Amino acid sequence: MHTAVLAEPQRFELERREQPSPGPRDVLVAVRDVGICGSDVHYYEHGRIGDYVVENPLVLGHECAGVVVDAGSNVDRRIVGSRVAVEPGVPCRRCPHCKRGEYHLCEDVTFMATPPHDGAFREYVAWPADFVYELPDSVSTTAGALCEPLSVGIHACRRGDVGVGDTVLITGAGPIGLVTMEAARAAGATDVIVTDVVPEKLALAADRGADLTVDVSEIDLAEAVLEYTDGLGVDVVVEASGARSSIESTTDAVRRGGTVVFVGLAAEATVSLDVLEIIDNEIDARGSFRYRNTYDDAIELLADDAVDVEGIVDFRSSLEGIEDAFQRAMEPDVVKGMITVSE
Repeated sequence: MHTAVLAEPQRFELERREQPSPGPRDVLVAVRDVGICGSDVHYYEHGRIGDYVVENPLVLGHECAGVVVDAGSNVDRRIVGSRVAVEPGVPCRRCPHCKRGEYHLCEDVTFMATPPHDGAFREYVAWPADFVYELPDSVSTTAGALCEPLSVGIHACRRGDVGVGDTVLITGAGPIGLVTMEAARAAGATDVIVTDVVPEKLALAADRGADLTVDVSEIDLAEAVLEYTDGLGVDVVVEASGARSSIESTTDAVRRGGTVVFVGLAAEATVSLDVLEIIDNEIDARGSFRYRNTYDDAIELLADDAVDVEGIVDFRSSLEGIEDAFQRAMEPDVVKGMITVSE
């Protein structure tokens, strides 16, 4: 099968590898569409993310969907021929986190495109049947692949208890910020503020329904938020940029008793926050790591046209053009690139 392999930072090689065979509880998926995630770009550019280091050739790509072409002996074969979205993390199912239902916190998870586990920039993937989800006819495999970032947004909104009538601030208008805006609307938020420093991304956020966009390179975030909310602050902040300045501004923008959810990965592990401000205003500060039990809901939202994920796609490329695609994905005004592995 055709496979794109990250041989070293900023260099892909196209290889022919043996097609995998599904285990007893697996399905074999012919991959159609794979999104280029920010983590993929980071591995491509730097060869590592924190403690995760690409020490051997690695297949990137974890936002994927395709068609089931074979199934293991313990899988209902009626799934063969179905178009599916693939949840890229498979937990151990034995640890205390898994047994509590918090399988996304499993420390022994197999996650696509996280060293040493290969991802989906290849023609076929064998994957546990429990972690593939059938797509209705109305949902494309492009949208199915983007269930992954949408799941990040859904989980972040759940962590923030976003509900009906809430005003939500989302810092960062990249793919996670934009799909989190969709998830917040679906959860009932009536006002959504989105920030960034790239005019094209802010324009896209406005076109997609943001009530207010703020260029934080020109306007003080807290002042803009307090003006919009008549001095109260927002109910929930979802920090999706990872930018130090935005992280430090979250507690100034949220209302007393509000919630801040941290999603964006900062370049520095330690960023200062005013703990006295958090205590005095009784702010809930929460982390949001990947997702759990989100794919069914994501697919239902897509099927009901309650959210739009395909609208964030800037360009598509073939597997053979993956090098140029990653170079383009690194441009600051690009939100999302897709790789079409097969039609």
